[in-house]
Amino acid sequence: MSAVIGHYINGEWGPVAGREVIEVLNPANGALVGAVVAGDASDVDLAVAAARAAFPAWAATSMPERIALVEALAEGLERHRDRLAETLTAEMGAPIGFARTAQVGVAIADLAALIAAARGHVEREAVSNSLVVAEPVGVVGAITPWNFPLHQIMLKLGAALLAGCTVVLKPSEVAPLNAAVVGDILTEIGVPSGVVAIVFGDGAGVGSPLVAHPDVDMVTFTGSRGVGEAVAREASRTIKKVALELGGKSAALILDDAPVEASVNGVLRSCFANTGQTCAALTRVLVPAGMRAEWERAAIAAIAAWTPGDPLDPRTAMGPLASELQKRRVLEHIRHAEEDGARLLAGGLEPLDMPGAYVRPTIFSDVTPGMRIFREEVFGPVLAITEYATLDEAITLANDSHYGLSGGVWSADERRALEVALTLRTGTVGINGAGLDVGAPFGGYKQSGLGREGGSRGFEEFLEFKAIMGAASLA
Repeated sequence: MSAVIGHYINGEWGPVAGREVIEVLNPANGALVGAVVAGDASDVDLAVAAARAAFPAWAATSMPERIALVEALAEGLERHRDRLAETLTAEMGAPIGFARTAQVGVAIADLAALIAAARGHVEREAVSNSLVVAEPVGVVGAITPWNFPLHQIMLKLGAALLAGCTVVLKPSEVAPLNAAVVGDILTEIGVPSGVVAIVFGDGAGVGSPLVAHPDVDMVTFTGSRGVGEAVAREASRTIKKVALELGGKSAALILDDAPVEASVNGVLRSCFANTGQTCAALTRVLVPAGMRAEWERAAIAAIAAWTPGDPLDPRTAMGPLASELQKRRVLEHIRHAEEDGARLLAGGLEPLDMPGAYVRPTIFSDVTPGMRIFREEVFGPVLAITEYATLDEAITLANDSHYGLSGGVWSADERRALEVALTLRTGTVGINGAGLDVGAPFGGYKQSGLGREGGSRGFEEFLEFKAIMGAASLA
């Protein structure tokens, strides 16, 4: 490939001469690290036409053939793990150790869980008096974010391919270079022409035409709640199937018997990992009034472990935000919190003595439900502490959100923690710091989205179910 990367359509990298480009900048230092062609509706038309033409043959392949291809994809990610990690660090700032394990490692684990789901899938079964047949939904438009770009690509691409769908992928324009590596891997493993296309560009140029395209049968989108609403509205014009994984403002409930140090470390890890750019991050912590002072002292002491640094240094736990734009957004949230009367315990607006899109990991206390920091997703390393008097009040505070993506409960008694977890209106809940389980369904309640990703539930999102009445005996 040339310094500028063209679209990947029909198994080939497209021309770049004379095209508008999107430059990709390293958020740690502002250096140019690559560029991709800025696509438009004509590029989407070509990619969708290729995917539509390839769909019948791909849908007719056997499950063992699809599994073999996705296994080869996972092996390709492992083979290129270092290249992918270095690319992700350069384009979105993930610390190199985190990029190797959480960014690339989780993507590989995603595929393993999806393959396991596909192996256990029953394509035909008798239900009542009918033969129920699972079939691929068709051509899928996949729009992925910049915070965990490879992870999100694999959740969508792996599940769709295993289901027998063809895919047109629009990666984030902020972090598109890892998707180019994926295109190289697809070529290496011999993905049939047209089965996967990668079209680079922004939302207006590529995202909107892809969502609106009449030959796209399903749209799967991960991103902000506002853009997700726009995707759902546009897709509804052609009654497409839609899967949305949107934002969160997730709460961690610290019960009165929880170990302080363990809960502090678990909450800070959830809130500050990936520089807080995690949709399921626990960014609100609810602490019993009698424990609050001790918990806050422990949090202030523990924040030193999250000092921002060079993402290429293996010792760095927190790198820059993914862009200067995101830095400005996060600082604005911090400014609003101070104006609303939240008490700053650590971090804040003071700039760091280093170039790049860095912010200080920040903790606020005395946060109340009327404050924006209690309700709005920051997507940065900012934690809000709210005290509660009774467990019923804590549960009410946790559920007092338009979002419902994640949550956490800490207690010395796991059975008690489970009882509280069952009251939370959210798609996932971790007990005592339990993190992402790639084999379990991931997704949200309320305005955190529609549908699920990962494992068998994520695989099934890309299927349609046909009932053939009177044919149960033929299953």
